[in-house]
Amino acid sequence: MINYITRIATIGIVITTAALIILTSVFNGIESMVQKLYSEFDADITILPAEGKTFRIQQVDYSYIQNLPEIKHFSNIVKGIVVLRHENKWVNATMMGVDSSFLKLTDMDEHMLEGSSYLYKDELPKGIIGATLLDKLDGYIPEKGGEETITIYSPKNNIKMRPGSNPFNTRLVALSGRMAYNRDINSEKLVVPFEFAKEVFGMTDEISEIAIRTSAKVDSKELKKKLEDKLGSQFKVQTNYEAFELIYKTSETEKLILIFFLFFVFILASFNLVASITMLFIEKKDNLATMLSFGANKNFIFKIFFFEGLFITLRGVVFGAILGYGVCLAQVYGKFIVMPNSFGEPFPLTLNAMQGIVILFLIIVFSLVISYLPVKYLIKKNLANKI
Repeated sequence: MINYITRIATIGIVITTAALIILTSVFNGIESMVQKLYSEFDADITILPAEGKTFRIQQVDYSYIQNLPEIKHFSNIVKGIVVLRHENKWVNATMMGVDSSFLKLTDMDEHMLEGSSYLYKDELPKGIIGATLLDKLDGYIPEKGGEETITIYSPKNNIKMRPGSNPFNTRLVALSGRMAYNRDINSEKLVVPFEFAKEVFGMTDEISEIAIRTSAKVDSKELKKKLEDKLGSQFKVQTNYEAFELIYKTSETEKLILIFFLFFVFILASFNLVASITMLFIEKKDNLATMLSFGANKNFIFKIFFFEGLFITLRGVVFGAILGYGVCLAQVYGKFIVMPNSFGEPFPLTLNAMQGIVILFLIIVFSLVISYLPVKYLIKKNLANKI
């Protein structure tokens, strides 16, 4: 009976330890994936107008931005809502006019599903469309020869409507490729050359924002402060984290709640350890009387049962860590589980050695407490008057 309870206690610690390692690795992977999805297309830092939707190019000291060593790439962007048509299909979209540095800023080559990432061919403007957006238009990128063409409609600015007048600027653009980043980008965005977009939107020297990609290991907060001091109050400087603060904080909160819940489960599972130590103490009660008659003291007997509980815990932690990291490594290298509707992308897992050490340390500390308290209580209650 005692061996059965001991096995249950060990298995409970094994499963809980493995679950903590696996699920924290899963959330680390999801967090990394979210950061990747919302950072590769979206800039590390964005310069926006403090009021309104656009600002004039002349208001910005580009030589200052260009000479900052923290900045790797930057791109002027104009954007607005347009209507796209392909044959009998109509959809709304966000059109972004960018320069060639935007393609480097977003690593566009690595996110092409079909076609190629270029904005001009034979001096003619080309568009790069979101994968889902092209599907909505029932369009495709031909593999050999030919081009898919769509029609862009953008409302004219400051015009008076008259019977028979056309309220839209209308342009045709051929597509060079189809891109895939995240759901929002794939279903909403059309990227076209900067000058072409200005013509469609009827702009002259206005831009919507400046997108900045920082160099590796640059503190975005420090760079933001430096840009704010230079640009003044007429601009708003926003980091990627601030732009998607809710998404990042939600992911972090979910991970903390999950870890708290699993530690609560671990505490419940540890009651099997308490039961195992208690049953062992009861079974060996007669033997303890013999040991006491030979001169054993409370401290000696305490150590016997305390280290028995500690041994059960350590065995569970070791096998749990092997099981947990084994499952994680199998997914990382074997890629057995694939996310749905992700074009074969494996479910993300990110191993964090320091986080694993912290988890194992906390489990051992909890186990020490759970082993110590019942043994102390049992000895005090049953042996206090015998020594």
